[in-house]
Amino acid sequence: MSIEFIGMIQPQKVSEIHPAQGPSVDPAYTVAFAQAHEQAGFDRILVPHHSTGPSAQLTIAHAAAHTERVHFMLAHRPGFVAPTLAAREIATLDRYSNGRLAVHFISGGSDAEQRRDGDYLDHDQRYARTDEYLGILRRLWTSDTPFDHAGAHYQFENGFTEVKPVQQPHVPIYFGGASAAAIPVAGRHADVYALWGESLAQVAELTSRVRAEAAAHGRTVRFSVSFRPILAATEDAAWARAERILEDTRRLRVAQGYSRGGPQQSEGARRLLATAGDGARADKRLWTAIAQETGARSNSTALVGTPEQVADALLDYFDLGVTTFLIRGFDPLEDAIDFGRELIPRTRELVARRIAERGRQAA
Repeated sequence: MSIEFIGMIQPQKVSEIHPAQGPSVDPAYTVAFAQAHEQAGFDRILVPHHSTGPSAQLTIAHAAAHTERVHFMLAHRPGFVAPTLAAREIATLDRYSNGRLAVHFISGGSDAEQRRDGDYLDHDQRYARTDEYLGILRRLWTSDTPFDHAGAHYQFENGFTEVKPVQQPHVPIYFGGASAAAIPVAGRHADVYALWGESLAQVAELTSRVRAEAAAHGRTVRFSVSFRPILAATEDAAWARAERILEDTRRLRVAQGYSRGGPQQSEGARRLLATAGDGARADKRLWTAIAQETGARSNSTALVGTPEQVADALLDYFDLGVTTFLIRGFDPLEDAIDFGRELIPRTRELVARRIAERGRQAA
C-alpha cells in the first residue's frame, strides 16, 4: 500500500515558537497555507479543534473553496453536537468539497478542556459516548430509511439524513486514543488509527493491540503516526536547529506564564512523556525534548536530520505497517513548503522501492 502525507493548517500563524498575533482568523493566511500544502504534494490537511479556537468545520469550508486536489481532515469532538446533526453537516461538507473530507474523532484527553464547552463526563465515559456516537453516524450515513435510537447517551425518533457523503460507505474515520477505554472503540470504528510520534517499540506494541481488537470485529485498520520533522542540509545543522527551537519554546512559554504539565487523562501524553523520560533522543532520529518541555500537550515529538535521514526514519515506521504520516513544522508555512520540496518526494521514493522489493521477494 502506498503512503499518505497529512499536513496541518490553522487560521493564523502560531506554533510553539511563534506566538499568535492579530485576529484569530486570517482568511488570506488560511488560503495561502492550504494552497502551499496542495502545491507541496500533501494528500490531506488536518484542521484541529480547540475549545477556544475558530471553527474547524468553517475553516475547512473556506480552504476547500480555494483548493482543488488536496483533501481535508476535520478534527471533531463528540458530545457538543447531536449525532443526527453532525451526520448531516459532515455529509454536506463532503459534498461541497467533492469527496475530499475525512474526520478525526477526538474523545478528549483533558477534563478542563472539555468543561469549557460544558462537558462533565469523565475520561472513560467520553470514550463510551464516542462509541455510541460513531455507531449512530455510520448508520445514518448508510441507512435508506429513518430509524429510532435509545442509548446511554443519545435518544431520537425517525433519525435520518437525506444528504449522504460522496465517499462510500462514508467519510474515512480517523480515531486516536491509547487507553483501555479507547482501544475497543478503535477496533469497532476506526478506518485509520492515529498515534503520536512514539518510539518504534511503542508503535509496534500499540498497533498490534489495535490490530487484534479490529480483527475481533472482522475488520482491518490502517495506521497514522504524527511527527514534527526538523530538517537541515547537514545532521549537525539539523540538531543545532532543534536546540534553537527548544530554546525559543522555553523562552516563549516563560513569557506567556506557562508551566509544565499536560492533559493528565491522556494516555497518549503519558506515553510520550515516558519516552522523554528515557532521554531526549530515541531510535535513529526521534527527539522528545519539546514533548517534555510542554507536557506532551499535542503531537510534539520530532525527527531530526537531513531530508534523506528523516525519510529513512519514516521508512522504519512504514516497515511496522504505518501508511500515513502527519507532519507539521515549527515554522508552519515555511516548513510545509520545505517538506514538499525535500522530505515528501524522498520518502515516497523509498517506500516505492520497499514495495517493489517485497513484490520481488514474494514472486
